[in-house]
Amino acid sequence: MVEHPSVGTPLFYGVFFAAILVMIAVDMLSLKKTGAHKVSVKEALAWSCVWVAVSCAFAGWLYFELAGNPLYGHDIAKQKTLEFFTGYVLEKSLAVDNIFVFLMIFSYFKVQPQYQHRVLLYGVFGAIVLRMIMIFIGAALVSRFEWILYVFGAFLLYTGVKMIKSGGDDDEEDLSKNKLLNWVKGHIRVSENFHGEKFFTVENGKRIATPMLLVLMMIEMSDVIFAVDSIPAIFAVTTDPFIVLTSNIFAILGLRAMYFLLADIADRFVFLKFGLAFVLSFIGIKMLIMHWVHIPVGVSLSVVFGALGVSILISLMYNRRKKNGQAS
Repeated sequence: MVEHPSVGTPLFYGVFFAAILVMIAVDMLSLKKTGAHKVSVKEALAWSCVWVAVSCAFAGWLYFELAGNPLYGHDIAKQKTLEFFTGYVLEKSLAVDNIFVFLMIFSYFKVQPQYQHRVLLYGVFGAIVLRMIMIFIGAALVSRFEWILYVFGAFLLYTGVKMIKSGGDDDEEDLSKNKLLNWVKGHIRVSENFHGEKFFTVENGKRIATPMLLVLMMIEMSDVIFAVDSIPAIFAVTTDPFIVLTSNIFAILGLRAMYFLLADIADRFVFLKFGLAFVLSFIGIKMLIMHWVHIPVGVSLSVVFGALGVSILISLMYNRRKKNGQAS
């Protein structure tokens, strides 16, 4: 794998964390102002555009800072920016699976739409912290044991092939049999009823958890499971910890808006998981052959876009034919 030096300077990390904190503050103030409410498609689309715009602005700033620095120059600036966008698109794509799991969790616990906003907001905060830890651990392992990239590659290829063989459908987990959930219920007193958006409440003079806390825990656990796929996949694009971190976190920040944008139509993309399975398989193969064959980042980005575009197009065509068939 052809790698340029890391661009993770204190200045770059400082700008990144400042941008993240500002956007989180804006998001929280917006939630506080609007209160508990069902997020409309229009609102979700507006926030999705905001997160994409912020990510693109950061990528633009990164390019011009690197291009104007004699230590890097135009070529490295172009390469790092392309790596950022590829990692961003890859993470966004793989995050679609999270939406199906979120739907399952909310359905199981019967969470009202107006209360889903806040729990997803805190879920994203937790995901950011957990992924930062996982990324820095992964970067440390890769820098010390380069052969671990082949392990990542084999795992991604196995996951992709398994998804294809299963017909693109994962076995839906019966949450009533989830070991973590049952363990928590056995060790923490949980109220039988929701209390709005609250994670804790007071009953009979004692502070106890509400079902919303269980929802938050399940969302955090699901993100950790998906991160096991997505983080190794980005290491196939670049081993620069700064690019891996920034592309991953910016993609995650827009996950909540993407959920509300796609939640009502997620079931229409029946072949999307085949596209995701192909992407994972491709990334896995890329990592396994990187010592002998170098696949440019631009090609990887094209493959990701192409696989997702084709799977979405086929899904839409299938749904249209199915609808026309039922109408006749």
